[in-house]
Amino acid sequence: MTPPTRDSAEGLRTGTLTTADISFFVVSAAAPLTVMAGVAPIAIVLGGIGAPAGYLLAGLTLAVFAVGFTTMSRHVRSAGAFYAYITRGLGKPVGIAAALLAMLGYNGMEIGVYGLLGTATADTAHSLWDLDVPWLPVSLAGLLLIWYGGYRSIDFGAKLLGVLLVAETGILVLLAGGVLLEGGADGLSLASFAPGNVLVPGTAGVLAFAFAAFTGFESTVIYRREAKDPDRTVPRATYLAVCFLGLFYAFVVWTAIQAFGDAKVVEAAGDDPAGLFFTAITLYVGAWAADLMHVLIVTSVIASLLAFHNAINRYGLALAEEGVLPRAFGRVHPRHGSPYVAGLAQTGLGAAVVLAFALAGADPYQQLLLWVNTPGMIGLLALQLLAALAVPFFFRRITHEEGVLRTTVAPAVAVVLLSGAMGLVITHMDLFTAASPLVNTVLVALVPAVFVLGLGLARRLRRTRPEVYARFAAEPAPQQPETATEGEAPSCPHPTSSSSTPASAPRN
Repeated sequence: MTPPTRDSAEGLRTGTLTTADISFFVVSAAAPLTVMAGVAPIAIVLGGIGAPAGYLLAGLTLAVFAVGFTTMSRHVRSAGAFYAYITRGLGKPVGIAAALLAMLGYNGMEIGVYGLLGTATADTAHSLWDLDVPWLPVSLAGLLLIWYGGYRSIDFGAKLLGVLLVAETGILVLLAGGVLLEGGADGLSLASFAPGNVLVPGTAGVLAFAFAAFTGFESTVIYRREAKDPDRTVPRATYLAVCFLGLFYAFVVWTAIQAFGDAKVVEAAGDDPAGLFFTAITLYVGAWAADLMHVLIVTSVIASLLAFHNAINRYGLALAEEGVLPRAFGRVHPRHGSPYVAGLAQTGLGAAVVLAFALAGADPYQQLLLWVNTPGMIGLLALQLLAALAVPFFFRRITHEEGVLRTTVAPAVAVVLLSGAMGLVITHMDLFTAASPLVNTVLVALVPAVFVLGLGLARRLRRTRPEVYARFAAEPAPQQPETATEGEAPSCPHPTSSSSTPASAPRN
């Protein structure tokens, strides 16, 4: 087996991550257990027994997006992920604005979750041992733990996330198995997928939650530099992640409905949304499984934090190499091959935000989590929309042999569907934040404000630092062959490189 190499003297470890490894990163970012136990009951309250179909529809939409996205990934080798794709299709000003949106999106999705880590740990300690644990020390300890996970090598992070992901999905499979073996409360029913139960007024709210539950799946391309055979590994991991999440979410929500019965589940979810899954697993598996689920929710949150932290670090590294961020952010650890300076900066930013909310006396769940997480989620949805829009423009500019279905039809359909998804999320903001209209307006306005700021930055770079502007998101140049000694053939050049919890569910 070919050992991992470095893409520079002290660069990231190339040829390290398999399809499964990258899938662990992106699925862990979605935090399946946290989404199911904390958010799915609200979806059932809104959409009734047709809620599982909402997750299938969201997964299908994102699978359509992945068609053009992964096709373009075979032609764009820049390390900038989203912003590189958008730059190549829509131009440098939009690409630079997208880079700032990416930093807002991924930082928002991670930093807000430290509030959830504090509250989930406190709730678990109270439920299991009747201990009152303050949330702030837990969140600060989590910052250090996640920093260390990002400081270590990428394969260390992949192995850790693999273990945590198997554990959190395993407890949900255990619940599903118990329900299926017992035949549910009233016998197993497929009424959840009947059109009459899917096409109800509350389905719009379910779809908004469902799209939010996939946040982070597109980050597969961030790990291109560290992937084995990236032209194959990255597309496979993208499809695997979106298909797994769509099918798994729908299956788990359906089994939760069967646990209480079609006629009673909406009432049960409305009476105790935070306890719905714990009640179900206690009935069908045992109290010990409910206790284990409490613990695994904490580890699910940790896995999500580590996955987003690694993604942010690689965006920071790429932007430092572009010259947009300070050069120090581009330093890679000589032993671990990790962007450790970018990781330190991200951890410092997280600590500052967490402490600011704590000093202001804000609630770690209702405000730190929901207010910081929500604009991050909207920012990532905006990036997906821009990336889908960029695909046909990119392929119009190059010579290629890709089919029109992949380069034009699928991206156009994705643009329409993702526009609808953004509209659903924005019009149902009160479900995500439980905040006032003024707060919701500010949170939504952050996304276009950052985008406009990015356009201004692009204009400034073009005027004051034209060399940085000119090479922004450019394809990596092939490495120059070493000078051959007499009688030796020169070595062949090879490419080098230059880069979830969104819901207002009641606290568990």
